[in-house]
Amino acid sequence: MSGKSSAFAAAQDAAVKRGLILPDAPLMQGLLAAARGRGKQSPRAAGAKYAVAFRHARRRQLHGVNSNAMYIYLFALAALCYAVSACLPSERRAAIAVGTLAGWLLHGGALWNDVIGVDTLRLGFAVMLSCTLWISVAAYWLENRNFTLDGLRVLVLPCAAVAVMLPAVFPGSVVLLQGRSALFPWHIAIATLAYSTLTIAAFHAILMALQESKLHMRSTTRKTGWFALTIDRLPALLTMEKLLFRLIGFGFVLLTLTVLSGVIFSEELFGQAFKWDHKNTFTMLSWLLFGVLLAGRKWRGWRGRTALSFALTGFTTLLLAYVGSRFVFEVVLHRSLA
Repeated sequence: MSGKSSAFAAAQDAAVKRGLILPDAPLMQGLLAAARGRGKQSPRAAGAKYAVAFRHARRRQLHGVNSNAMYIYLFALAALCYAVSACLPSERRAAIAVGTLAGWLLHGGALWNDVIGVDTLRLGFAVMLSCTLWISVAAYWLENRNFTLDGLRVLVLPCAAVAVMLPAVFPGSVVLLQGRSALFPWHIAIATLAYSTLTIAAFHAILMALQESKLHMRSTTRKTGWFALTIDRLPALLTMEKLLFRLIGFGFVLLTLTVLSGVIFSEELFGQAFKWDHKNTFTMLSWLLFGVLLAGRKWRGWRGRTALSFALTGFTTLLLAYVGSRFVFEVVLHRSLA
């Protein structure tokens, strides 16, 4: 048994070093325990399942090597479309809409092929930011058909142009889905939607802060540049406020589902009981801030700078929850994703 266990452990360590599997993936831990005689499976059955997972990861890696250049080209083309659409004058609405849609389709196609594999997902702070801005661009594109939100274009598209290239620089980690709960992909999808909705809400809050500060400026000190004119063309402040709280309300519902699924089904999703680490602490704090904001809006009529402060603080806290913590783990500490 000891010879088989050591050989199994050596094979796993070699696969970890080559980036084929994660050192702390729950599936790998269970298979290794079984191989050492501490699990319910025999070493032969554990080895067979390990071999299947290994082949999936190896196929994913080889496919990624062969098509990595194609993904980079797609990401670069999407970034170019976003950048050009951000720089076009606001009068060219048709060209902006077409350019934004082209960039969004290229961005989405590259993400789909890069992130989703056979029984695998590629996750990390860069992938999350890229997915978040992809959905935020879609939200802007749809909103801009009903309202004149040119200021939102100036904020969202440059950020999307940067975020779309991040997975090429920081690829993250490949997570095996085999052996995980079927809830895991849904948890990731809902969390990404929550991030995206609250991200576009944060962009709205920034525009509203600029809009409100301009209202309090004296006419002699007001700026007349292209960005100032863009702010002038925004909808009325009350309309912007209504849109902001609609986004925050929807994002809060999605964030609540993310928190509940993470707390209640923690062992099924992540193979361990819920614990108060940095990610969960910041997520809970962000959820509390958005909840207090919505309650204050309903019962105390909060608006203006108070509402904007809560919205931006809640978003910053949420950004630190996953993206910030994963950036530290992946880039600073060079640790794989669990």
